[in-house]
Amino acid sequence: MKVEALMFNVICAFCVVAAVVYGVWSREPIGTTALALSAGLTGLVGGFFWFVSRRIDARPEDLKDAEIADGAGELGFFSPGSYWPFGLALSAGVMGVALAFYYPWLIILAGAALLITIAGLLFEYYSGQNAVH
Repeated sequence: MKVEALMFNVICAFCVVAAVVYGVWSREPIGTTALALSAGLTGLVGGFFWFVSRRIDARPEDLKDAEIADGAGELGFFSPGSYWPFGLALSAGVMGVALAFYYPWLIILAGAALLITIAGLLFEYYSGQNAVH
């Protein structure tokens, strides 16, 4: 996680410098605010990664003398035949359209669809024919 922390913290420092230069040079508050908020968000993520990297063991990505084989092994379980991610993406897209055009009835429907698809994705392997015993 040290690599990720360094990457986000460098972007944060760049955004801070860019915000100062842009703010002094252009005297335009909106762009300066956007750059300052970008610096804050990347600093938040970089700080989190730095905080986590101090508390976990070094990963192969963090070691300078690591071999490719050091990263081999199981990475996790990924469902090969699930349709829930498609439904979740579709629900999120409908929610985006509903929020962009501010249709309250569509926001409610998309919110319900989002909750159903999130629950379906979350509980896919706890119930039904795919239940893991």
